[in-house]
Amino acid sequence: RSLLVLDDIWDSWVLKAFDNQCQVLITSRDRSFFAFVGIFSMFLFLGNKYEVHVESGLAHEKGLEILSLFVNMKISELPEQANSLVRECKGSPLVISLIGALLRDFPSRWEYYLRQLQNKQFKRIRKSSSYDYEALDEAMSISVEQLDDNYKDYYKDLSILPKDVKVPSKVLCILWDMETEEVEDILQEFVNKSLLFCDRNGKSFHYYLHDLQLDFLTEKNRNQLQELHKNIVNQYKKYYKLNTPVLSQEDCIAFYQLVTFLSSEVLLIYELRDLMFSLDWIKAKTELVGPAHLIHEYVEYSSILDQKDSTVRENFQEFLSLNGHLLGRQPFPDIIQLGLCQPETSEVYQQAKLHAQREAGTFYLEWINKKSLKNLYRLVVRPHRDAVYHACFSKDRQRIASCGADKTLQVFKAESGERLLEINAHDDEILCCAFSADGEFVATCSSEKKVKVWNSRTGQCRCVYEEHSEQVNCCQFNNKSGQYLLATCSNDTFIKIWDLNEKYCRNTMIGHENAVNHCRFSPNDEYVASCSTDGTVKLWEARSGNELKSIEIKDFFKSADEQPDDVEVLVKCCSWSRNGNMILVVAKNKLLLFDIETCGLLTQVIVSHHSTIQYCDFCPGDELVAVALSHCSVELWNIKSLSKVAYCRGHMSWVHCVTFSPDGSLFLTSSDDQTIRIWETKKVCKSSDAVLKSELDVVFHNGEVMILAIYNQKHLQLINGNTDNVIMQTAAQESPISCCCLSEDLKFAAFGQESGAIKVLQLSDGKVLKSCEAYRTSVQHCRFTPDCQTLISSAHNSVIQVWNWQLSECVFLRGHKEAIKDFRLLENSKILSWSFDGTVKVWNITTGNPEKDFACHGGAVLSCAVSPDGSKFSSASADKTAKIWSFESSSVLHELKDHEACVRCCTFSPNNKLLATGDDKGEIRIWDILTGALLHFCSPVTVDEGEPTHGGWVTDLSFSPDSKMLVSSGGYLKWWNVTTGESLQTFYTNGTNLKSIHVSPNFKVYVTVDNLGILYVLQKF
Repeated sequence: RSLLVLDDIWDSWVLKAFDNQCQVLITSRDRSFFAFVGIFSMFLFLGNKYEVHVESGLAHEKGLEILSLFVNMKISELPEQANSLVRECKGSPLVISLIGALLRDFPSRWEYYLRQLQNKQFKRIRKSSSYDYEALDEAMSISVEQLDDNYKDYYKDLSILPKDVKVPSKVLCILWDMETEEVEDILQEFVNKSLLFCDRNGKSFHYYLHDLQLDFLTEKNRNQLQELHKNIVNQYKKYYKLNTPVLSQEDCIAFYQLVTFLSSEVLLIYELRDLMFSLDWIKAKTELVGPAHLIHEYVEYSSILDQKDSTVRENFQEFLSLNGHLLGRQPFPDIIQLGLCQPETSEVYQQAKLHAQREAGTFYLEWINKKSLKNLYRLVVRPHRDAVYHACFSKDRQRIASCGADKTLQVFKAESGERLLEINAHDDEILCCAFSADGEFVATCSSEKKVKVWNSRTGQCRCVYEEHSEQVNCCQFNNKSGQYLLATCSNDTFIKIWDLNEKYCRNTMIGHENAVNHCRFSPNDEYVASCSTDGTVKLWEARSGNELKSIEIKDFFKSADEQPDDVEVLVKCCSWSRNGNMILVVAKNKLLLFDIETCGLLTQVIVSHHSTIQYCDFCPGDELVAVALSHCSVELWNIKSLSKVAYCRGHMSWVHCVTFSPDGSLFLTSSDDQTIRIWETKKVCKSSDAVLKSELDVVFHNGEVMILAIYNQKHLQLINGNTDNVIMQTAAQESPISCCCLSEDLKFAAFGQESGAIKVLQLSDGKVLKSCEAYRTSVQHCRFTPDCQTLISSAHNSVIQVWNWQLSECVFLRGHKEAIKDFRLLENSKILSWSFDGTVKVWNITTGNPEKDFACHGGAVLSCAVSPDGSKFSSASADKTAKIWSFESSSVLHELKDHEACVRCCTFSPNNKLLATGDDKGEIRIWDILTGALLHFCSPVTVDEGEPTHGGWVTDLSFSPDSKMLVSSGGYLKWWNVTTGESLQTFYTNGTNLKSIHVSPNFKVYVTVDNLGILYVLQKF
């Protein structure tokens, strides 16, 4: 029944001293010692032998528990330094027990021992006792001293390793110029003696040191570090010469991290700059580890990189920060093409241009009008695989927590986007997350009715609360450190207050009649405000849970003849002013500011007539308010002057959340597009909200690109695409402009308005020559005939108007039963029109009579194209089919059925042999016109678990003159090899939802506008 404990055994002779028949527990840092167990004695260790691996670090909570036992305190009573001590030593049992013993004798020395540990002063962490090692450095040194002399030098070389990097054996093969097997044998000796840790990774081994061991080695070999560092950098350069490692070499990732680190450590400035200011280096490293690690290195080594000038480092850091959401995805984008989109003064652009010039056979594009674009955001990250519902800063502004539909909680660095923590936190969508005031914890709440609290450093779950009976919409910690209070609200109509030191809810606030969407502590933590679908905002006393006041928000939305009960108002969220005297409330499209004392309305702002407000936040200065809108944008308003001071575009879908940093210098936004964007408040406040609509017309004339675009809803602009100069701008129209067109001779322009009016103007001076009140609904399309005397238009109804604007004569084409989708001009005064009623018609525009009628599809006809020889046309439909028709026989030649989604566009090749079709699944198919056979299926590798392969619908297609290439528009632009169906290039626009692509006759210039209103004039490099 006895248990014999032999602790910290270093030599096999110890076994000879104990020859007892009993159970024995042996601990040792030398694993090879256990091979001797059972050899030296007839009686000892004759039974079963079990080897148990002990982790190098204790869990954070276990480390705190041990310290609390040493100092005879509860864990909750431990000072803040206790958390820092456990984090600093990575949970090392040796350090925790040694410092715990010291603190038992000197309980006021928490800060002192923490400082010694942080400063690597291991000799000062001493304990006079019967323990063999009086100081921490002695305890660590004994392991090294037990090594054979020929191994000690090899172990000294490990001083070069950076923290938190697992190094493959390949790295040390190059350093020591040995075969892999020889290196692994040496390293195994260190592993056996607990001097090194090993992880298997595929076919190779990856090795790493505990932080304390590394600190000990670094201190011990400080005088030789520079020489050691230079040695491996030189070995790296010798081994790879001038070429960077290729991705097929499994272990090259360690070199990227190690060589960068060592170049900075020994101040090899030119080597470091050559590495980090190289697109080759960036391409290879981001493909392996993503952009966040590189951004972190630019920040970490900025003092070295900026010794002459900070501009180049800023160029590369900005490039990675603004393209991080693209560089972290698969398939990996062409980094040279991304570089060509940088400002021409950027070193990134200059290097990308040289690459493009060298790679003559690769298809690259120059964005020739990019000078006018200014990037307003500081960082773009894509930490989630689905919509991001909420994100927030930690109080020190160093970290960001985010959550969303992918059920994960992410914590990452605000400076670089580098991921610190990823937790599969819930079994359903996570709707909100919040940092505690001291940043130690992050709370999450979910559709699964649960609230969880996590350690923000380790990811360990601290609490799970399950008292809500429906989905929990919001969670918010109190604002002051020292006590952890958490407020949550739910569809079950209740707000609950939780104390993290207690198992059950502290207070339940009852009073709302419907789902509670949002809750927030007041700045002094005395009150909680809540917003509900019942149309009210309520103020509660945090301590007692009593309702203090209620504000009927729906009263501010009812018209004169409505009763309050007839009005439904969903109150989305609220935000306190810094002094707690005012509260800002969001409902529908309004911001309402109330006085807390009187509950009186101080002011209200209608933010938008076209979208709803999803979220709001007060800037700590109390003047600025940020609002997230459903139409993909964020606006900043000055609540005192009631004026909009910034309009922030960048997201491609609904913006769910906007939150200021604690000092107000930054704010972040999270969106359905899976990205989080960080913005600089001062920078965006100087921006303009000028945007173009996606409807435009382009004429390619004598080498010039002339663009007619709708500017800020009510103006027309004529833009020279080559120079980006605005040649002409009209005065503001009384009604928003909905469509426009240019005459081929560039003498006239026409535009339709949402009011139904059509106008023709003279381009030389912008003067309106003729106008016509043509429709009662918004005009959708207009086009001049080749002689420019007639303007053909359609609106959101079933009638086409043919207007001889010079003679003021009109002919109306009536026959479609539903709205016209579009039309195109044919020869001999004829047009082809197609409609949502599933039919296609050929009209004589002189007489107004239909000449042919095709019942094409059971669903809406969304696109038609005419073959180059004029004998055939194609139709594409919402019924997921496309068809090829004969004009002469009025019969269908081929029905093309392979699409799995709505077919939105189609086009014939110039050689009259091919038809391309694009659908709403983002897929393109190329067909043989003669046989109707499917020749190619154009689709890139599926991205991130089923994301549309074209970034959305395919909206437009155009062949090159030789029929060998195809360009498509959708979520972005893509170019394809028609022969193979392979992607040649992708151009990622800042926004998405490109409605069309205008292509020059020589297939070298491309023009489009994204949903952010940004104009792109692209030229083949």
